[in-house]
Amino acid sequence: MGLALDELQEGDEVFKEKGFTFMINRELLEEVKPIKVDFIETPTGSGYYVTANLASIGCGSCSCG
Repeated sequence: MGLALDELQEGDEVFKEKGFTFMINRELLEEVKPIKVDFIETPTGSGYYVTANLASIGCGSCSCG
């Protein structure tokens, strides 16, 4: 699971948080919720870290992308 720039599609759920707008397909959301998006900074760089309940598709918690 990862983040990508995209346009709103029919069937998307929209969330607005701290000035950001997030969209996810409703069917996917039902399969993997809860989803958590954090911005992290490390000595090697910074970026978004996504965690989700991917056990239903065999991945567990991950930062794939």
